[in-house]
Amino acid sequence: MIDPSTVLVVTTENVPGYQVAAMLGEVFGSTSHSSQGSFTALTSSLKPISQGELVHFSKTIDSVRLEAIARLKIAAAAKGANAVVCMRFEMDSISELGISAVAYGTAVVLTKQ
Repeated sequence: MIDPSTVLVVTTENVPGYQVAAMLGEVFGSTSHSSQGSFTALTSSLKPISQGELVHFSKTIDSVRLEAIARLKIAAAAKGANAVVCMRFEMDSISELGISAVAYGTAVVLTKQ
């Protein structure tokens, strides 16, 4: 199996210097995180908007995004792909204190031209 950490993920259809040798199908990586019950989430949600960024929520968003992409890479590697092309990403708030995300694209085998 290919090491998921080596799977290339791009939002484009093509990768300069490479050609698609095989298309292995669609792949997905999804996750949901809840901050409910977290003291940090509670205190950050009570801060006035005028203080600016809600750092806890920004960190949660980054964490969710990275986890969804990591799971996308695992799914691609499991199919024998060394890349995912046309990657797209969707994120949604599932409650005031929860976030859901999915990363998806086409698993491919790239070879150098």
